Amino acid sequence: MATTCASESGRWPQNIGILGLEIYFPRQYVSQEDLEVSDGVSAGKYTKGLEQQNMGFCSDREDIQSICLTAVSTLFQRYGISPARVGRLEVGTETILDKSKSVKSVLMQLFAESGNHSVEGLDTTNACYGGTAALFNSINWMESSSWDGRLAVVVAADIAVYAAGPARPTGGAGAVAMLIGPNAPLVFERGMRGTYMAHSYDFYKPNLSSEYPTVDGAKTLSCYLEALDKSYEDFCKKSKHTLGEEFSLDKADFILFHSPFTKMVRKSLGRLLFNDIARFPEMLERQPELQSLAGRTLSDTVGDRTVEQLLVKSTTAMWNEKTELSTLTGRNIGNMYTASLYGCLASLLAQKPAAELKGRRLLMYSYGSGLAASMYSIQCRGAPDAAVTLDALCESLSALPKRLLSRERVTPEQYRAVMDLRQEKHHAAPYEPVTDVATLWPGTYYIESIDDMHRRVYSVHDKAGQGHVSNTLTVTNGH
Repeated sequence: MATTCASESGRWPQNIGILGLEIYFPRQYVSQEDLEVSDGVSAGKYTKGLEQQNMGFCSDREDIQSICLTAVSTLFQRYGISPARVGRLEVGTETILDKSKSVKSVLMQLFAESGNHSVEGLDTTNACYGGTAALFNSINWMESSSWDGRLAVVVAADIAVYAAGPARPTGGAGAVAMLIGPNAPLVFERGMRGTYMAHSYDFYKPNLSSEYPTVDGAKTLSCYLEALDKSYEDFCKKSKHTLGEEFSLDKADFILFHSPFTKMVRKSLGRLLFNDIARFPEMLERQPELQSLAGRTLSDTVGDRTVEQLLVKSTTAMWNEKTELSTLTGRNIGNMYTASLYGCLASLLAQKPAAELKGRRLLMYSYGSGLAASMYSIQCRGAPDAAVTLDALCESLSALPKRLLSRERVTPEQYRAVMDLRQEKHHAAPYEPVTDVATLWPGTYYIESIDDMHRRVYSVHDKAGQGHVSNTLTVTNGH
């Protein structure tokens, strides 16, 4: 996998994009159907109302640093990449352990043996958008005069937990590590990126002593949709300049969304169709079932359930063709915050044959409360001379559905006991986690201990599942 510095080639690198992708999620999960029974809510409240099946979670053995260590080390191993070949490493997360020390600095221990300490990038934070910001930063670095010819690694990772109550079933946990470079099979299309930023208190975390967010449920859903409208509008405007023609959903072969829960994704696809109708009213002539939308505006239909249901029904075929495959991880792991959209990407690549992806365009929507949102596109490049072929990338993720099925299902009572333990021991020091490491995947980094100065020692669960330690890392997290 060779790279060439811009100064050597006389031009900026071409076809920058994703060369490799690794997804990590916890080995244990709780069934949403079981939670419905245990919580005493109506059947289908979580499984149909949210369209969620299962929810992954982390015990006291894992934290944001451990899951990032696992994702990045596995990425290096799977693609045979020496850390010496990486010139930028950036982490997008809203799961904060330390107000000063970055998660990226912890990951630098993976680079120590190679002797590579010349690695740019730090952590980027804004709710679920941080992973996308880290990705854009890495692309911009590679297209700048600062690029030295090496690869970039972007990590999007979070542990999403909520206080007991109606929001708790929308939790989740996971990490996605991406290898970024030129001559890629998944190419970011230049000039095709729309962004919308605004101030909103829809979801935020002002209490630094707790993992739990403060959430205005109705407001965060309306903010998500309003930001979808605005970022798609900006995307279409910029894409027209790039493509020389108007953009509409028929120019996107697959449409992927940040997924707080699957029902929200389904509504968002319908919302994008309404955006196209607002821009091209003549579309209603071909869709008589939507005639009632004539004269309606984007602003007066946010949260209108009648309109939402109409659009969801109208986009059923589009959902089946362009979006449903990407919801695998969201349905079965839950909201991974910054990793959510990139878990959707992994889901698509794991299930769609490479031959059916080549030459296709992916439309990607990223949202983070507070708020920040972007719409951008990726071109699936089937060139046989790519640094990593699209076939190889899809093959590397092909085991994802089986991995999800091989997890350990726990009872709601066991799940709540873990949540109670996390709440009780959040930021405790000194502390030695009590959960059995056998609950982890082999090869997973985990917390061995935390001393009275908040220094965390991480070990790796033996790949054969026999011992605890195959490598040990020490991290200082002060306050």
